[in-house]
Amino acid sequence: MSGELRSAALGRGTWQERLALVIETMREMSLQTDPQAMVRAYGERMKSLIPLDRRISLSRRGLEYPRLRVTRFSEWREEINPWKEPHRLPVIDGGLFAELIYGDEPVVIDDLDVPEDDPAAPYLAGQRSLLAIPMLDQGVATNMVIGTREEPAAFDREELPEVVWMSNLFGRAAHNLVMREQVEQAYQLVDRELQVVADIQRSLLPRRMPEIPGVRLAAHYQTSRRAGGDYYDFFPLADGRWGILIADVSGHGTPAAVMMAVTHAIAHAYPGSSENPSALLEFVNRRLAERYTVDSGTFVTAFYGIYDPSTRTLTYSSAGHNPPRIKSCRGGTIESLDGARRLPLGVSADEDYIDATRALQTGDQIVFYTDGVTESEGARGVMFGVERLDSVLHACRSDAGEIIEGVLTALAEFTDARPAADDRTLLVAKIG
Repeated sequence: MSGELRSAALGRGTWQERLALVIETMREMSLQTDPQAMVRAYGERMKSLIPLDRRISLSRRGLEYPRLRVTRFSEWREEINPWKEPHRLPVIDGGLFAELIYGDEPVVIDDLDVPEDDPAAPYLAGQRSLLAIPMLDQGVATNMVIGTREEPAAFDREELPEVVWMSNLFGRAAHNLVMREQVEQAYQLVDRELQVVADIQRSLLPRRMPEIPGVRLAAHYQTSRRAGGDYYDFFPLADGRWGILIADVSGHGTPAAVMMAVTHAIAHAYPGSSENPSALLEFVNRRLAERYTVDSGTFVTAFYGIYDPSTRTLTYSSAGHNPPRIKSCRGGTIESLDGARRLPLGVSADEDYIDATRALQTGDQIVFYTDGVTESEGARGVMFGVERLDSVLHACRSDAGEIIEGVLTALAEFTDARPAADDRTLLVAKIG
C-alpha cells in the first residue's frame, strides 16, 4: 500500500485518497473466493496499516466464558485452517485473552505486563504493546484479532477507529466466504442424496415395456426436479390380461417421490387379480388414507385399466386422474375415457370406485398422461391443454413411440423448450 493510501486509511488523506483506499479494498475483497486467502490478504493489509511484531487471532464461537480458541498465531510454523481443522486449535481458559474477547470492545495496552501463569503468556512473551480489535457478529466479538509490538506505547489511538472499521470489513467478507463454502458443501450433499432418491424412484418404474399381444407400447417419463411423483406400471394378470396403471402424486420433488414409492409398494401388495380395476384402487386408497395421507393433505390421482387381448376390451377405473385420450383412426374421432371417475386416492378411506369398459379396434391409439403435459405453460401463461394434445393424435402415426415424439415436439414448440414446471408422463398404447 502506498504512503498516500496508508495516510488515507488513518484518516489523514484527502477525499480522493480515501476513495482510492475504499476502491482498492473493495476490489481486493471481491477477488477472493477462499476464506483462507481472504485472511492472508487481511494480514498483509494490517502490516501495511500498522507494523506488527506478532498477530494472534482468537475465537469464542461455540464456547462459553471464559473459554476461547487461538485460531491463528504468526509464530506458528504451520498454517491451520480453523474452519476445517478446529480439532487442531488450542483451547484456553480465562486470562487476558478471555478478558479481551469477552469484553466486546477494542483495547490498546501501552505497557503490557502478563503474569507467567496467564494462558496468554506464551503468545505475548517479549511484547510490550497490544492492540485488540473485536470482530463483531450479531453484536458480540465472536472473533478478535490481536496485534503486538516489542516496544511500549507503539499504537496511536487516533488510528484505532479506521483500523477497527477496516478489520471488521475484512472479517465480514471472510465470514461470508466461509458461509458460501458451507452452503455449497451442504448443497452438494443434498444434491447427492436427491440423486440417490431419484435413482431409487426410477428403479420402481418398468425397465422395459411388456409384450402384450396386439399392442405396441411406449412411455416417456420426465421429472421437473431430481425426483418426482409421477408413476406408471404394468401388472401381468390371469388369462393373458394386463393391468395398466398411471398415477400422479400431488406436489413435486422428494416428498412426492416418497409418496410415489409408497403407492408403488401398496399397489404391488394387492393380493388379488380381480377383473375389476376398481378393487385395486379401493385397496390402495384405503391404505393411503388410513396411514399416509390423512394428516399431510397429500393425494394421488390414478387411472387403472385392465386390457384383455382376447376381447380387445379395456376395463378401467379412475381416481380423479386426467382421462386418457383415445383416437379411432378408422372413424377419426377422439374421446375421453372418463366413464368411471371418482375422488383421488388418499382423500377418503370410504370412497367407492366404479368400473367402465371400452371396446377397442385395430388402429386405436390411447394416450395416458399426467397433468404436467396438458398444464405446461406457453406464452402469457396459456396452458398446452387437451386440444393441442388431440391435434397430435389427428396424425394417426403408426407407432406408439412416434406418437410420444409428436407430443414432445409440440410441447417443446409451445413452451419454447423451457424446463418442465411439473412432472410429465406419457404412456401410449397403439392397438395393432
